[in-house]
Amino acid sequence: QVQLVESGGGLVQAGDSLRLSCAASGRTFSSYGMGWFRQAPGKEREFVAHIRWSDGSTYYADSVKGRFTVSRDNAKNTVYLQMNSLKPEDTAVYYCAARNSPYSDTAPFGSWGQGTQVIVSS
Repeated sequence: QVQLVESGGGLVQAGDSLRLSCAASGRTFSSYGMGWFRQAPGKEREFVAHIRWSDGSTYYADSVKGRFTVSRDNAKNTVYLQMNSLKPEDTAVYYCAARNSPYSDTAPFGSWGQGTQVIVSS
């Protein structure tokens, strides 16, 4: 199982940028599909973006498409979420996640970090 630790959250103004990082333990990080999710106060956790282990393809929720970019550095065992043109509705706790199984782009996400808070003021 992969252990995950997020960082990079904070308080920013609308229109600003922020980059979240997620450091993963384990020597097989490169074989795991990774994702970002978020949970706003009073709302359910929702999908933000994911990146495949197999070819690095990326996928985004419609609400962040064109503003957010997910990437990974396998040499550093780290996945990133670059967030540009932030809006107040992006305020949430952001979670990094790894799929349950290596070498799979369809297994459910089962390993989660502790989350990092992002607050966007208007």
